[in-house]
Amino acid sequence: MRRYGKHTDEDDVRVRPNRKGNRPRTSIRPKHEDASEGFVVTVDRGRLTVLVDGRTITAMKARELGRKSAVVGDQVAVVGDLSGDKDTLARIVRVEERRSVLRRTADDDDPYERVVVANADQLAIVTALADPEPRPRLIDRCLVAAYDAGLEPLLVLTKSDLASAENLMSSYGALGVPYVVTSREELADGEAADRVRERLAGRVTAFVGHSGVGKTTLVNALVPDRQRTTGHVNAVTGRGRHTTTSALALPLPDGSGWVIDTPGVRSFGLHHVDPSRVIHAFPDLEPGTEGCPRACSHDEVDCALDQWVTDGHADPQRLYSLRRLLETRERREGD
Repeated sequence: MRRYGKHTDEDDVRVRPNRKGNRPRTSIRPKHEDASEGFVVTVDRGRLTVLVDGRTITAMKARELGRKSAVVGDQVAVVGDLSGDKDTLARIVRVEERRSVLRRTADDDDPYERVVVANADQLAIVTALADPEPRPRLIDRCLVAAYDAGLEPLLVLTKSDLASAENLMSSYGALGVPYVVTSREELADGEAADRVRERLAGRVTAFVGHSGVGKTTLVNALVPDRQRTTGHVNAVTGRGRHTTTSALALPLPDGSGWVIDTPGVRSFGLHHVDPSRVIHAFPDLEPGTEGCPRACSHDEVDCALDQWVTDGHADPQRLYSLRRLLETRERREGD
């Protein structure tokens, strides 16, 4: 019979060998100098699909990475079974330094940042000109996020057969954002895809847009051998059904660039964006802020930008565009 309390001795103490609490802790981590380089093309429930030497493999994050996660677009170091055979699993042991990170929050008052993609060069903001109607506030928010991440924005306007792009572009012309107008007929015959593809050459481009704007249809036209499921727009509500549930990186057919299709968004929170950084996207206005009062919101009586524009240093529409973009930081999309 085992004895307990004050009558126990060393024979009564059982120590299970190799328990976690019995191993000495160390901060030394393996360097994995022989790891292979990989590119994350999609993430699904903790499993990552990684392109390594032309092969797609399945991998999971190594424990030593801790809380650091890998996202689509990441360059990673991978070890283990890199054959790509069925039921094999490799390990991601290092996430390389990112040159850009596109983030969003669920809402403006949500402090939790979600990384949309890493290492993108360009953000293609896809919006329909009709069915559903354009949502300028969402476009503005995506522009702010692009500027903050250091990405070049590109507006892709779809369904021009249903409505003209003139009204929408009258609001964005002052920003100098490049844009491409497409129609459903042009997408069907490949003409629109060719025009968009010219803007993607040599770049990693993330595509964002709310459901129903034709984003995935466009991606399918750009990369026809990798079709993704498309949905329909409800004729009553004007809302589309989310058909893309996870981000996916796809190479352009000629190998000149990458397209990253992202899930449709209903909102694009900007809690993570410091409003003071938005001005950097306006090099014609930024010098005029030297005369602004401290912590100027650029939309107050003493703001020096009004005089800067009056003196002819910048177009008034540029100041209007800046203030509208800054305003989105304080206002929820859809207001």
